[in-house]
Amino acid sequence: MLPENDRKDLAIQVLARSATISNLSVRHGVSRKFVYQQSHKAEVALDDAFTATTRDDAVLFELTISKIWLRQVIVGLALICHSSYRGIVAFLRDLLGVAISLGTVHDVLQSATQQAGIINQEQDLSRIRVGLHDEIFHIGKPVLAGVDAHSTYCYLLVAEPHRDADTWGVHLLDAARQGLNPVYTIADAGQALRAGQRAAWGDTPCHGDVFHIQRQCEGLTNTLSRLTKGATSRREALQTKRDRAGQPDRGDGFAAQLALARQAEAQAIGLARDIRTLTQWLSQDVLALAGPPLATRRLLFDFIVEELARREPADPQRIRPLRVALQNQRDNLLAFAGVLDAKLVAIAQAHAIAEPLVRDACLLHRPVSTSAAYWQGWNQLCAKLGGKFHGLFDAVSQAMAQTPRSSSLVENLNGRLRTYFTLRRHLGNSYLDLLQFYLNHHCFMRSRCAERQGKSPREVMTGQAHPHWLTLLGLGPLQPQRA
Repeated sequence: MLPENDRKDLAIQVLARSATISNLSVRHGVSRKFVYQQSHKAEVALDDAFTATTRDDAVLFELTISKIWLRQVIVGLALICHSSYRGIVAFLRDLLGVAISLGTVHDVLQSATQQAGIINQEQDLSRIRVGLHDEIFHIGKPVLAGVDAHSTYCYLLVAEPHRDADTWGVHLLDAARQGLNPVYTIADAGQALRAGQRAAWGDTPCHGDVFHIQRQCEGLTNTLSRLTKGATSRREALQTKRDRAGQPDRGDGFAAQLALARQAEAQAIGLARDIRTLTQWLSQDVLALAGPPLATRRLLFDFIVEELARREPADPQRIRPLRVALQNQRDNLLAFAGVLDAKLVAIAQAHAIAEPLVRDACLLHRPVSTSAAYWQGWNQLCAKLGGKFHGLFDAVSQAMAQTPRSSSLVENLNGRLRTYFTLRRHLGNSYLDLLQFYLNHHCFMRSRCAERQGKSPREVMTGQAHPHWLTLLGLGPLQPQRA
């Protein structure tokens, strides 16, 4: 008798018609009759799976309604479904026939908020290696935020009337008491944030955030592009006006105006083209993760700043802010390149491979994996390294994935906060404690990172499983379904 798994495989092969009945019977050492029997069982199982056997009004399972379960529903509706207080009251009344007051909803959520704050303050943060800091604004007020770059665990989320250095320093000291001691952090050019970190953590480096400067470059490029279109429209309008006159210029100024318009259009087009080229070079080459060594990046960075300075007189009001920002932030913005260089050197030593070849493996990540350039580089590097290629490529890929360049994960919090206006209105600023807890203990439904799928940020950060977030809030275990 064939084992169960072999019988399943046999039936699947028959249904897929991957081989004849005779060949399958010989291959598995069974009779043709036995093969037909297994295929018939599989067909019956498929028919049962795709045939509705229950009526719409049939009882699927039963739940025991208790006070604990109702509290779970209240908190779940507020956090999972973003429901308002009155929405929760209406849901319980209309679907469960349970009458509760707004005060009951508030008390349940207030109790959960207090428990969430305790858990947030007791969490060990010593595993965080890279912290992302930023100031996000909610209802016009600053919210100080800090996120682990690896796990997306939010270790700081607090609303304050001010965002000065003292405020940042106090909260970072509190986080340090929970074990937070990152190798470095990433933040924008905010001086108060950086001063607060220096006061709290001393020499812990604070790298520059690539996201914000790239967005500033994009804004300048888009503005100059719009100005170019405006210059073209003005030139076309004058050209049309002159063409409609149908006569040579008789001193009415059309020719002079048109000449000036053409000159302004040409200057606008040239300036917009040059700035776009420089900013794209900065984003796609100098600030790209897969790029040249730090020393080369610095030379290229300085060259771009010099070229921006040369074009600054053409539009100082718009170009100067970007040029000054780049000039003042060069070392902070390129700090990630130094971290990556050190990792590539370590990989070269560990695999006994020349550093230029390791850099080539890094640069191989630049072209799209479906392009001809990618596979040409792949084949060339594979021919040079032989059996060491795949191990080296995987090590370089992992090193690059673990070298963040921006604090954009913090920006994502802003969008999440906007959907919880009701909690803010009823619970005040303490609602951030509840949201911080929920975001850290709610499992990812999907993620580009395979290691995060089906896990919460806390699980990814600590490497340990934890009870369901409702259970952690003291709302009892989840109720099992009973058919």
